[in-house]
Amino acid sequence: MPANVLILGIGNVLWADEGFGVRCVEQLASRYAFDNNVRLLDGGTQGLYLLPFLEEADSLIVFDAVDYGLEPGTLKIVENDEVPQFMGAKKMSLHQTGFQDVIATAQLMGYCPEQLLLIGCQPEELEDYGGGLRDQIAARIDPAIEIALERLRGWGIEARKGSGDQSLLADASIMRDAYEEGRPDAASACRTGDDRFFPTAK
Repeated sequence: MPANVLILGIGNVLWADEGFGVRCVEQLASRYAFDNNVRLLDGGTQGLYLLPFLEEADSLIVFDAVDYGLEPGTLKIVENDEVPQFMGAKKMSLHQTGFQDVIATAQLMGYCPEQLLLIGCQPEELEDYGGGLRDQIAARIDPAIEIALERLRGWGIEARKGSGDQSLLADASIMRDAYEEGRPDAASACRTGDDRFFPTAK
């Protein structure tokens, strides 16, 4: 059994299906509790700020939206040395560090987790700023969680029904339910940026 396991959700919840990984970790934490050797983390788009968490982990499970070029909603499992080449569906800016870079840096520094498991979901829509998960992608959260739980059982780690530690998750105001209920619909708010600065035809 790994001494310490990090379960990480990465992505940007403001860009539709890009938030898949974060929503998986939220759901997992709301339904299951673990012993202190298992940590659940909303990694968002923190990039290299995640390195201290990787340093403490022997095994890493990552949920993410990944563009495999498959049908939307397809789950694909990638492990160990194959993980870095498949991470991340989209970079939100040129200054954002991709998780591939985080893994590579951890490897160079000699403290990358020994076991890596990526549970990736093919997104349907990424170009919807302020949008939520598409139904087809949201429906893959529970199957993705089951894959993680099965792997944890293989490592000798059992999840207990009930709410777990949510101290490393996002603020309650952007958890999925609050976010979905509080955001304006697409007809009321521009979803591709700030429309005050869009070029106009002459």
